Amino acid sequence: MNKRKREEEAGNSNSNSNSMEIVWQTPANPPESQDYILRNGRRHVRPYYFEFISHVKNRWAGKTIVDLFAEEFKGRPYDYYVSAVKCGRIQVDGEIVPVSYIVKQSQKISHFLHRHEPPVMAYDVSVLQNEPDVLTVCKPASVPVHPCGQYRKNTIVGILQAEYGLAPLFPIHRLDRLVSGLLILARNASKADFFRQQIEAGLVQKQYIAKVIGVFPEDEIVVDANIDYNAREGRSTAEVENANGAVKGKAASTKFTRISTDGTHSIVLCEPITGRTHQIRVHLQYTGHPIANDMLYLSEHVIGRSAGGMSADRAAANSGHSPEFIFHDNCPGEENSRDDFSIDPMCTNCPNLAPKGYDGLEEGLWLHCFRYSGPGWTYECPYPDWASLPE
Repeated sequence: MNKRKREEEAGNSNSNSNSMEIVWQTPANPPESQDYILRNGRRHVRPYYFEFISHVKNRWAGKTIVDLFAEEFKGRPYDYYVSAVKCGRIQVDGEIVPVSYIVKQSQKISHFLHRHEPPVMAYDVSVLQNEPDVLTVCKPASVPVHPCGQYRKNTIVGILQAEYGLAPLFPIHRLDRLVSGLLILARNASKADFFRQQIEAGLVQKQYIAKVIGVFPEDEIVVDANIDYNAREGRSTAEVENANGAVKGKAASTKFTRISTDGTHSIVLCEPITGRTHQIRVHLQYTGHPIANDMLYLSEHVIGRSAGGMSADRAAANSGHSPEFIFHDNCPGEENSRDDFSIDPMCTNCPNLAPKGYDGLEEGLWLHCFRYSGPGWTYECPYPDWASLPE
């Protein structure tokens, strides 16, 4: 539901802001087609006003409202939080409080802000099958499946709702944001539960293709190496037993089969038996044949090519809202876009269209999901262009 209020900006030099009526959105507001701006091969979201809600945790209690935000959400300067509290953009239990206010455990904190989402590549989300209880699409690389971090409208679920009117949708599996390919979405909760039970029972086979560095071995390889995911760094490592017989991480297994090679790269069939974070990427690195454009799991020299900026994932992590600051129900080119959206005088991202810290240089991984199959059913997605090697 929208919330309307008349904004009275404290100390604001923008003459129009004192009479500006702002419509605050929540997750209940569905994405609409006019929310998107396509520019220079990127799909941007028109910045919008949004209410973030959280509840005071034990470690927050006893801090002033300003210190809480300055210490926990470092993506914005201290002075911004002072101004936001004074003008009511940060509230406690629906009330405006002084900057010296001491928060108490379990109180509701609202942060009303001008939200900028990172852009994604402007490929269409093509519908493959539209059945009464199942929808399958070809997910473009760079687009997350569902709302997370800084992304809400720039997601597969959001785009399908805005452009096709398809809702509700229940993704029955996930693809990493930079991975492309088959995505299966149930049209109702009972069908989603049907798929979930088959996946948990180990009855579903998943097949991906990857373009890797070097000549991959001709014989089938099965990698059994634990995956240890570091959430702070956003990357995983393959772990094997140390001298004491101990091993970190979770058990993981992937089967690899070479499809073709041109002597420089190889196209490899990847069949994950388990489902760990970045499993295929890490297990390919473990074989000595990482995905050829995987900046996260190639050598340090290659990773250094992107050191000049931050990816959208890194920008999201530094946005001033950690995953602890959640929604109600869950969790480059020319950027001066004054004709496309209203500039907010308090926003720390305006006048740019993309959020601060996003460098726009990332590309989709050469990793693509092309088939899921279970008892009595199979869904497929066409191969991408990069999957063909010259003879």
